[in-house]
Amino acid sequence: MSPKDKPLVWLHGEVKTPPFSLEARLEAGFLLRRLQSGEKISLPHSRPMKTIGRHCHELRIIDEDVTWRIMYRIDDDAIVIAEVFAKKTQTTPKKIIALCKERYMRYDDESS
Repeated sequence: MSPKDKPLVWLHGEVKTPPFSLEARLEAGFLLRRLQSGEKISLPHSRPMKTIGRHCHELRIIDEDVTWRIMYRIDDDAIVIAEVFAKKTQTTPKKIIALCKERYMRYDDESS
């Protein structure tokens, strides 16, 4: 890891095997590492989540029988992860969006 790389700040969730398969865990780690080094990732691996807030995105990890989502925000000094969950429908559940907003608000309040 380079001194220029941003750290990961985990507000909630984790990426481990199980429940992730080994391949999905490695893909998640690879994509997170790219984000840490400042690379912008777009579809099909990541998409903006403006409903959560500015600089918020979701990583998409396709596993054997489930699709994982990692909700993250790109801050100046870190990649902040608010949630990791298995997505089962086309739309992101409103509960997940509300939880992420709440976690980011709490993080920002505690960081300032």
